[in-house]
Amino acid sequence: MIVVWINGAFGAGKSTTARELIELIPNSTLFDPEVIGGALTQLLPAKHLAEVGDFQDLPIWRRLVIDTAAAMLAELGGTLVVPMTLLRQEYRDEIFGGLAARRIAVRHILLTPAETILRERMALRETPPGLPGGDLRTRQWSHDHIEPYRSALAGWLTADAHPVDNGRRTPYETAARIAEAVTSGAVPACDIVQSPEPTAETVAAGVLLFDEHDRVLLVDPTYKPGWEFPGGVVERGEAPARAGIREVAEETGIHLAEVPRLLVVDWEPPTPPRYGGLRLLYDGGRLRPTETAELLLPGPELRGWRFVTEEEAADLLPPVRFERLRWALRARERGAALYLEAGIPVGPRA
Repeated sequence: MIVVWINGAFGAGKSTTARELIELIPNSTLFDPEVIGGALTQLLPAKHLAEVGDFQDLPIWRRLVIDTAAAMLAELGGTLVVPMTLLRQEYRDEIFGGLAARRIAVRHILLTPAETILRERMALRETPPGLPGGDLRTRQWSHDHIEPYRSALAGWLTADAHPVDNGRRTPYETAARIAEAVTSGAVPACDIVQSPEPTAETVAAGVLLFDEHDRVLLVDPTYKPGWEFPGGVVERGEAPARAGIREVAEETGIHLAEVPRLLVVDWEPPTPPRYGGLRLLYDGGRLRPTETAELLLPGPELRGWRFVTEEEAADLLPPVRFERLRWALRARERGAALYLEAGIPVGPRA
């Protein structure tokens, strides 16, 4: 079971190409995530929808795309062809990582017509009937997203996807080129970690590592949005501190000589569909410059690392994770561990 994800700017020809492609790849089915976006406009309160500029910004949309794709493949098997623009790397991480967690490989295709051709197509693009002022709004929407497309193209997008220039090709010719590339193996599955989703509460151990300026090391996972601390889920029968040591070695190539000191224990409550559990942070100490110079990252799991100040971490970490870090740094200063619930200290030391 695989997903062929056809990406590209608005107006690049994703939908017409996808319709041709399902005729060329045996046992393939079309899945357009815009259907989910349309359904959410009917299901969610208008006030909630008004808080986002795009249905992709809704966590429920991204979750439903993953769940629907997995359900369709479980029902039908074969190949799912998905025409959908993804310009934000964190959304790609969340969706492709969620599919990888279900053992579904993603072949990522990027349609790359020249910008002049894109603008020509936008000018001619038709809007479904019944949408007042739809032509104007759709064209403006498409034009507004050219700059985000340029930024993604100059950054992560070309490194992640297999480009196909369809500027002068018909949809059928483009689909034929994609079908040949997919079936021949020229488009490998996205190199992303396949970490099964938890089915119950988990215990996870993270380790804080510092440079000579006391900045903390954060890593950028490929399989989920947002930055993280080195660490991971504690395996069955494994001591949490040992799990942290193991994960640090696997993720960075750094082998800690001593068991790190506990800084915080944080109870992360379940927030469906996530189960939550215990999150522990340990003090891995200050790295020597020679150790920092030898930092290694496994490609399928992490794409980058950086040392950051507490203020810089606030812009990179999700709120609860940042609160966990903030209190871990206070615990490090005080020399005493703290107990948190959802990132907030409780008990006599709070």
